[in-house]
Amino acid sequence: MVLTRAELIGSLQHEVRILLHLASKIDRAKLDYRPTPKQRSTFELLQYLSIMGPELVKAAKAGAFDPGSWTVADQAAKARNFDETLAAIAAHADVYSTLLSSIPDEDFRAEIAIFGTPTTRGAFIVNLVLSGCAAYRTQLFLYLKACGREELGTTNLWGGMDAPAKNA
Repeated sequence: MVLTRAELIGSLQHEVRILLHLASKIDRAKLDYRPTPKQRSTFELLQYLSIMGPELVKAAKAGAFDPGSWTVADQAAKARNFDETLAAIAAHADVYSTLLSSIPDEDFRAEIAIFGTPTTRGAFIVNLVLSGCAAYRTQLFLYLKACGREELGTTNLWGGMDAPAKNA
């Protein structure tokens, strides 16, 4: 694998930190915002993100997607309120460490075929989980911008922090 296990875990934990930073910028009065009628609302996006990464890592570990496990996790996510959803996302930092620490190095190169696409376990985790986290946090960032958070910028999206104050 191109990344070490520690780097992969660190990258996923960084995604958690950025997502929580962006979520802290949400105006709770705008949780129902959705760009178009068929897109997820801000809150639905967070609920999805509260299960997506860990459930896909579990699938990668097993070498198969378990629709039953996903359905149970999805139902639990939909039953959470906003604060519970953020707590579930915050827990991902430890969940990723626990799930990935138990995978032997050679198993990251093992061939799997989830969703009909042959790949390696490591590539699946990087391409679907890590890249998915980055894509969906960007979607949340765009929702925030559309809801009037014009002060948010690159450091919020990529660094998970507010930009330093400019000297007058």
